[in-house]
Amino acid sequence: MAAAVAALACLQGTSLAQQTASLAPNPAQDPLPKPLPQATEVKSQRPKSNSNALPPAAIKLNQPLQRLAAPSSLALPLKPEQVRIVSLRPLSIKEVENLAEVNNPSLKAIASQVDQAQSNLRAQLAAWYPNISISANGLPNYTGGQQMQNDANPGTANNGDSLTATNRWQMTSVLSAQWDVINPQRTPQVAAARDEFEKSKNQYLIALRDLRLQASQAYIQLQLADENVRIGQQSVGASLISLRDAKARYQAGVATKLEVLQSETQLGRDQQLLSDSLASQSIARRDLARLLNLPQDITPSSKEPLSALGVWRPSLEESIVAAYSYREELDNIILDISASNSQANVALGSVQPFMSLVNSLLATRFTGNESVIVDLQGNYGYAVENSIGLNFNWNLFDGGSARAQYRRYKQLAQQRAFEFADKRNSLRFEVEESFQQLANSTRNIQTTSKEVITSREGLRLARLRFQAGVTTQREVVEQQRDLTQAEIRYADALAGYNNYIVELRRRTGLDRVAACSRLRLDPVRPAQVDSETVPVPPAPLRLPCATAQI
Repeated sequence: MAAAVAALACLQGTSLAQQTASLAPNPAQDPLPKPLPQATEVKSQRPKSNSNALPPAAIKLNQPLQRLAAPSSLALPLKPEQVRIVSLRPLSIKEVENLAEVNNPSLKAIASQVDQAQSNLRAQLAAWYPNISISANGLPNYTGGQQMQNDANPGTANNGDSLTATNRWQMTSVLSAQWDVINPQRTPQVAAARDEFEKSKNQYLIALRDLRLQASQAYIQLQLADENVRIGQQSVGASLISLRDAKARYQAGVATKLEVLQSETQLGRDQQLLSDSLASQSIARRDLARLLNLPQDITPSSKEPLSALGVWRPSLEESIVAAYSYREELDNIILDISASNSQANVALGSVQPFMSLVNSLLATRFTGNESVIVDLQGNYGYAVENSIGLNFNWNLFDGGSARAQYRRYKQLAQQRAFEFADKRNSLRFEVEESFQQLANSTRNIQTTSKEVITSREGLRLARLRFQAGVTTQREVVEQQRDLTQAEIRYADALAGYNNYIVELRRRTGLDRVAACSRLRLDPVRPAQVDSETVPVPPAPLRLPCATAQI
């Protein structure tokens, strides 16, 4: 602890005694902590999604990017030429964001979930309206037939045959209407659906923030891969120069075979570095193409070189408070609490009285006779009947099921409150972690940049010493290796710095990044280094089996 305080004192220019005094607790001077405001008081018990907190997503591609529109969602290539890369498209970070917002299928799926939640809310709101239905029995219904009866009993008055027939057309229709006058479950069901709708809109904003973060990080990773390829090519060129000088001195008899072998070994290392960098570059390009949902025959590349995005202006405290204000994850947990309370009321409403207003209108129209003597003439008629009343239903006892469900959802709401506290602490830690890592990356950029400068000068001096015969080739090889590693660390520091910048944007909802001041370049072009004039010959890709016997 004392060592950490001492290091902090050295960074801030204060003495160790002052730092220790400021950090030491003093119960007599510490005031009692003031109670923090409740989230439901700040954000309300049912916060609404604020679409103005985030710039809306683009809905169409810019004119230069029309060629890069996403293919059909159900498109599936079946031939090799359909997936063969025919175009390499350089993109800037702004173009990458535009393509991601328009083409990415995951964001479209989240937008569809918002529409689904809105449709579900509209379905729940229908409980406030009456239900009207119509039904008909036969359109129309025809009944026909004959019946003959022979009365063979002598001495009766009806001795003889009788014939009855049916020839009847009939249509019956019923128009019914029902409206729930009292429905204890209706209001909480609508409230829960409205909370789910607001939560789905927040989920879309969260997905949009995550997509912009992923697009920026994928682009930064591609920039880092391009920078590593440049470093690898430069290292191979420097190794070729060293090998050329070593062979020349060996042929002149002023160097040994060992120096040539050392140069060849370093060349092999640098060629492996270049090969790994090229593979990482290809993977980074295809990963970005996947995220942007580009056509199958196009691969993106970075148009902008790796450089610092800017300077993060807000302080740590401002960043933490902004994360509490702008992060939709906290709003969603509050909405989950509200939805759980609504579900508890729904469960309790199942044992409360229900009352409905019911109206039924019955209409019947018929023509013809039914079971009459054939000598009678047919007749016709109609009937209209209307009934209206109230239906009452009350489940007096259900074994305690409703009360148990009510307690369950209330306990779930309490669980959501604990999750809110955990998420609040996680958000603060994420901001603090990114903030501290950003400061560490800033220091790494400063140290690695100095390391690159000194390594370049060291390599130049080592080559001069080697050409003068003062030192050996091993010193040149070691200086060249140090320069390569220093440039790789510098590129990693730059990429890490940019990653933490975009992470702070995502984790705080702020975009207060001051642009870096432009450097005033010398109008005179500097002289090229020898390594820049040496072409790197392409090496054929040999199968692993061919080199297994080495």
